[in-house]
Amino acid sequence: MSARQLRIVLAEDSALVRAGIEELLAKFGHQVVRSVGDAETLITAVEECGPDLVITDVQMPPGHGDDGLRAALRLRRARPGLPVLVLSQYVAKAYAKELFALDGSAPGGSLGYLLKDRIGELSEFVSAIGTVAAGGIVIDSQVVRHIMTERDRSHHKQVLSSRESEVLALMAAGHSNAMICGELHLSDGAVAKHIGNIFSKLGLSPDDGNRRVLAVLAYLRDA
Repeated sequence: MSARQLRIVLAEDSALVRAGIEELLAKFGHQVVRSVGDAETLITAVEECGPDLVITDVQMPPGHGDDGLRAALRLRRARPGLPVLVLSQYVAKAYAKELFALDGSAPGGSLGYLLKDRIGELSEFVSAIGTVAAGGIVIDSQVVRHIMTERDRSHHKQVLSSRESEVLALMAAGHSNAMICGELHLSDGAVAKHIGNIFSKLGLSPDDGNRRVLAVLAYLRDA
């Protein structure tokens, strides 16, 4: 989690949910500089406030479809690197792929895609906010597992082993090596070996910069 106070623009069409998220963010020292209920107002709010982070639901007025996601994509194209955390009611591979595929030449940092259920898991939600604001990437582990399951069904041979897939899913959720060790009850060395295998199988060399981000994006974009 980021230690600094973040200035956040929040977009959520449910006033009750919006108020709950605002209260949660304030509890952890962040400031919601604008709270809006539709995608069009979200665009305006970001232009006027220049926030440190945008949090938006996928489904928003005026169309009540994927208007929130469309607004997020538009904002990122206009302001490359703007930290954006997108919330979804359900697993939607197409939404995740489109969000993380928009930065063609960049590694796609400062982006997050979480299921709304994750808001109730305070430590994970707050950690995701800090990770995205600091330039990292967070994809809900349930979304990654769903993508991996579908991908493996469509391939005669799995690219990653089941354990490597578990490790990659936790990496996508923003977990550090130590957190992965605790979650999977593995030693530091075992986790490091699995991560090394993931990088190797996905063709990522030590010169590729943030390989954790690139590994998740490479698997996601090829799903």
